[in-house]
Amino acid sequence: MGIIRLKNRVSVAAVSSVCGRSEYDGRFSDRYDEHSDDDTFEQKTFERAEEEMMRRCFGHALRKGRFAPSDIDAVFAGDLMNQCTASSYAFSDSGIQYFGLFGACSTMAEAVMLAALTVGGGYFRRAAATACSHFCTAERQFRTPVEYGGQRTPTAQWTVTGAGCAVIDTGNSGMYIKEVLPGITVDRKVTDAANMGAAMAPAAADTLTRYFKESGKSPGDFDVILSGDLGYEGRTITTELLFQKGIELGDNYLDCGELLYKKEQDVHSGGSGCGCSALGLAVYLFERFRKKEIKNALFIGTGALMSPMATAQGHSIPGIAHLVHFSSEV
Repeated sequence: MGIIRLKNRVSVAAVSSVCGRSEYDGRFSDRYDEHSDDDTFEQKTFERAEEEMMRRCFGHALRKGRFAPSDIDAVFAGDLMNQCTASSYAFSDSGIQYFGLFGACSTMAEAVMLAALTVGGGYFRRAAATACSHFCTAERQFRTPVEYGGQRTPTAQWTVTGAGCAVIDTGNSGMYIKEVLPGITVDRKVTDAANMGAAMAPAAADTLTRYFKESGKSPGDFDVILSGDLGYEGRTITTELLFQKGIELGDNYLDCGELLYKKEQDVHSGGSGCGCSALGLAVYLFERFRKKEIKNALFIGTGALMSPMATAQGHSIPGIAHLVHFSSEV
């Protein structure tokens, strides 16, 4: 099975975003619902801070959509911490049916896709899709504690401290989910954990190639093609891989990892983490639909499916890319 076209109306009813200081100092400071000046969100540990960040983000989505927790039939959520710890704790007392996801940095697209399919199929009235990451928890788990002060390579990316949430239902909103294309795991034997863009780019190219081939559409049919956290390195490789297949991505192709921060912020190759594409969807893509600046967009969440143990043992890093087609038309 390839592209899944939703037969019933599925819309994005509300979105929310919460972020850390670096993200707030970036390009979209006026669009976040909340931020923390010290990235702790008034918690004693960064792990608890990430949990609290997701909890607050979900609360903002409910407030903005004027929903009660009982209005949400299910939540699809994920993060980068082992066993999706932040998500599991954030919703442990919510009373809402919970699906914990791990798609690495592609988690937001995966969550939106699954929420759309279950709502569109009539299984749930309304579902929430949410994802988060935290710079300090990711550094501690995948690399070294921040206090170590290790040197970062030019291809390395900055894990976004942020959470995004989208409430999916069948109402009228001006931003609808028309079709989705689940990703296929692609492993090109990249072993450098400091170059996740190179590991994820082949998966992004595979998903986009399959989509354009099956749909008969071209990049020019979309106002925005937004990938999630490939960064400068991965976006460049993706563009080259598609060009080799006769598909030319134009200026409408952007990446969340390059969008969120200002050029003067030292994030090397760009942003990464589950929160990167979650924030990109919330503060960039949704806002452009809300202002009626765009009518059609492709959202491609990319993920490096690695674990600290696997990379320590020299395993290669498989990539994944899930695609969601948004439209302003029902």
